[in-house]
Amino acid sequence: MRFQNGSVVLLYADDILLIGSSVSELQSLVTACEKVLLALDMSLNADKSCCMRIGSNCANVCMHDSCQLSWVKELCYLVIFIVSSRSFKCSLDHAKRSFYRAANSIFGKIGRIASEDVLIELLKTKCMPTLLYGFEVCSLCKKDLYPLDFVVNKFL
Repeated sequence: MRFQNGSVVLLYADDILLIGSSVSELQSLVTACEKVLLALDMSLNADKSCCMRIGSNCANVCMHDSCQLSWVKELCYLVIFIVSSRSFKCSLDHAKRSFYRAANSIFGKIGRIASEDVLIELLKTKCMPTLLYGFEVCSLCKKDLYPLDFVVNKFL
């Protein structure tokens, strides 16, 4: 849902992502969200919620009196790890670890007894999705793609 002031609210099951262009706008979104949740007899879990800055002020420490949410440098939304930086950026580290975990699991079980064709097919169908999941939302440049190529080529 996009608002006239540019704020965005993304909802998926019980996950909510609030995007505002300023800290005060974000505070307004959090307050509005809390009111709606209260009307539904629900509440915002401050222990599982956090704030993050993206943009030219990403390195500035932000303190807001009424906001009890922690400020983080990285957050996870639907298995996509978003990093605080000057522009929107996703972390590839978790995806690479998931790929390695899945590939090592396959090799640990059948690595010595399966044919090369079977192993490659299992890597393509079981491991590649864990590596590439959700990256269509991230704008990846060539320097971001090199580590992904290395991960895949290491197992081929």
